[in-house]
Amino acid sequence: MLLYSSMGANGSFQQFQWVVWQQYIFSLTIRFRQADVPPKHAIWYCRTVALIKLLTNVSSTKSIDGTYDAAGQLICLLQLFSVMEVFHGAIGIVPTKVLPVLMQWGGRTHFVAAIVCQIPEVQKLPTVFMTFAAWSLSEVIRYPQYALNAVGHCPGWLTWLRYSAFVVLYPIGAIFGEVLTMYHALPYIKKKHLYGNLFDKLPFSYYSFVMALLACYPFLWMMLYMYMFKQRKSKLGRRGERKHHSGPKRRVD
Repeated sequence: MLLYSSMGANGSFQQFQWVVWQQYIFSLTIRFRQADVPPKHAIWYCRTVALIKLLTNVSSTKSIDGTYDAAGQLICLLQLFSVMEVFHGAIGIVPTKVLPVLMQWGGRTHFVAAIVCQIPEVQKLPTVFMTFAAWSLSEVIRYPQYALNAVGHCPGWLTWLRYSAFVVLYPIGAIFGEVLTMYHALPYIKKKHLYGNLFDKLPFSYYSFVMALLACYPFLWMMLYMYMFKQRKSKLGRRGERKHHSGPKRRVD
């Protein structure tokens, strides 16, 4: 009910539900054929819808002021649902380290749910558009690569793109997007005494928390960025080795 009311009366939540169920049924069909393919098609579809909404809004209005109005609620909902990736890593469904996934999910969820959704004054900032576009584009690339790789039919160029696009998209989304948006939000956080009821019981305010978070953000971001480079070297290097070993062999007479 809380999620329903937060989506408003414009029908976007019902539309989201229809898309999710349609894609979930489709993903279940694939799972019967390929048991190792997780049902991520609905999330990919919705990420694609979010990206299209962002680009369509910019194209029609010639402005990025309506970024949040166009896709903000959908992106917020998708980000909340992506906590399942943390659980999948924790219980071993997906072979990934839990801490980096948890750090990224926590940072993004705090950014969009606690700051952007709660402070209308920052929703029209260019940095919000940069963040949403970088997030959506990276996920639109990642999910198809994951699904095709699971069934053994992923083209090499898509694998390369997944493990290379982050080099540009991650700094845009995290540093130029999240950090600058939170910095611009600081005066509004202080003026509104945001989450005062919760932080009044603590020895520091939410404003101080965000200040400390901004100070730590570059270091935390660099940890995740370096982790992604290690993943890139592991995946692309391994693919190159397989190609090398599976190359044509000379005939020995």
